[in-house]
Amino acid sequence: MTTIPGSQAPDGRYRFAQVARMEWIKLRSLRSTWWALGATVAGAIGIAVAVGVNTEDATADLTNNALAGIALGLLLTGVLGVLAMTGEHSSGMIRATLAAIPNRPLVLAAKGAVLGAVALAVGEAAAFIAFFAGGAALPATVPAPTLGQPGVLRAVLLGGAGYCLIGLFGLGLGAIVRHTPGAIVVLVGGVYVLAQLVAGFAPAIMPYLPVSIVANSLSVVQPVAGLGQVRFLSPWAGLAVLGLYAAVTLGAGAWLLARRDV
Repeated sequence: MTTIPGSQAPDGRYRFAQVARMEWIKLRSLRSTWWALGATVAGAIGIAVAVGVNTEDATADLTNNALAGIALGLLLTGVLGVLAMTGEHSSGMIRATLAAIPNRPLVLAAKGAVLGAVALAVGEAAAFIAFFAGGAALPATVPAPTLGQPGVLRAVLLGGAGYCLIGLFGLGLGAIVRHTPGAIVVLVGGVYVLAQLVAGFAPAIMPYLPVSIVANSLSVVQPVAGLGQVRFLSPWAGLAVLGLYAAVTLGAGAWLLARRDV
């Protein structure tokens, strides 16, 4: 456990700001953090450029096209969220952390605040850079969208926010499952693979799937036409549902963390 000089309160207990500072030191010291965040930004930019170069239809939702790389970033930030929790269980550091900070929900809250802030900052950076990179890559015959156009700034901002919420969802899964491979299998298999298969048999649930929310609700400027009777959520409704997923998994993770042995 990393001890920060002068960070301990007079009564011997750590407060939220002090715990958050410790969690920031832990998160930034992990090599996987920087690899995941770097790949998130690079993937968003690379996919935006590739989509832009191959765009021929000027009437398409060019903002949504430029943000297509968010899907890859969601996976990476979700995995980072898992590792932020399960890494301590795997190394045994969680025992030292909880010995120093017996308030277990406080530990998870601090982890969530730090991870959420980092994922939000990187997600917004990735979304804005991808937006401009995708616009620059468009053919000369296709005018690039601008942030001043109706709905464009909102789409970019909410697209970036999706990284944060999926990262927190992964953190909650890590607290629930505790084992890195198992939590990643649940994240990838449940959120991405199994969910898409289920949606094929029950299309009515498609608008509520995390990946679908980001792709068809948060990052769109032009409303997405549904499939048959399916209607995708509005941007703000999609953000609320995605936030609910993160809140539920974090709440369940905090409850289990407070009651389990480690």
